Amino acid sequence: MLKKAKKERLIWLDIMITLSALEVMAYFYYGVRAAALGCLCVGVSLIAEVISQRAMGRRFTADDLTCTSDALIISLMFSAAMNYKLAVFACIFAVVAAKNIFGGRRNMIFSPAAAAYIFILTSWSKELLMYPEPHDHLGLTEKPDELVYSASHTFNITGKMELTDFEILMGNFSGPAGSLSVLLLVISAVMLIFRGDISAGAFLGSVSGTAALALISPVCESRVDSVGYSIVSNMVLFASVYIIADKRIAPQRNFYAFFYGFFIAACAYVIVLTTAKENAIIMVSVLFTPVALGLKNLEKRIDKAIDQEKNEAAELLAAKEQKGGADI
Repeated sequence: MLKKAKKERLIWLDIMITLSALEVMAYFYYGVRAAALGCLCVGVSLIAEVISQRAMGRRFTADDLTCTSDALIISLMFSAAMNYKLAVFACIFAVVAAKNIFGGRRNMIFSPAAAAYIFILTSWSKELLMYPEPHDHLGLTEKPDELVYSASHTFNITGKMELTDFEILMGNFSGPAGSLSVLLLVISAVMLIFRGDISAGAFLGSVSGTAALALISPVCESRVDSVGYSIVSNMVLFASVYIIADKRIAPQRNFYAFFYGFFIAACAYVIVLTTAKENAIIMVSVLFTPVALGLKNLEKRIDKAIDQEKNEAAELLAAKEQKGGADI
């Protein structure tokens, strides 16, 4: 039990390191307001976690610090110009409604960050989906003179992305504050998979699902561009790392996790292709909660059957050895 707790804390630490790197990139593009948004989300989530744990008669432990990684994920999915009050609402909803009401971190059924994103999207979509331009550095209370649609929105509507490969690699285009840097996201994915912090099967399944559908039904004229742009837009890469491949939600076996991620990404791609809905993969990841629960239940049954077979085999072997000893 102690070993498992230490592992959980190490996973949280690794994820926080990669999220902090993305937060630094957000600060580089949008200034102090992006950093303040991240700090606010972490602080509010931590307070909400402590209060809700005590309200339920539980003791707050170091393991409950995972709420801070969910908070950073929320801030990185938001616009750098996001209203602070909405960020507070989102974090409280993520901790209290999306996590602790369903049993807390030991009984996660969907990503709290994804649920909070959908909560804000349903009522404040305009504030959520309008962004400042990169390098438009904002002060703590400063609002940009003009907000623009994201590059993902333009791609969904026109099938074009008028950006250089370097701009795409570095995340130098309009969109969520810290979830656009392809280079950092790829490095983070490799590190977290190598460390066993995220589900490799779910991550690869999500990326493969997007790539497969983009090849079969390309958004733009070039199939290669369709695959590349589809993976880097609509927060597909970010969601693949931090939401779909989250070990708290994804199936444990990579075989099942791969198809879990594959079908989430495939469904999200169809929604984007048919409705041009921005960041559909976040919504689909929550809708696929019953699938994740069903696969986890199947894994438990398989493990139980394997353990039963091992016990029966051990009992049979012991009976044979006892009989052999009696014959001698």
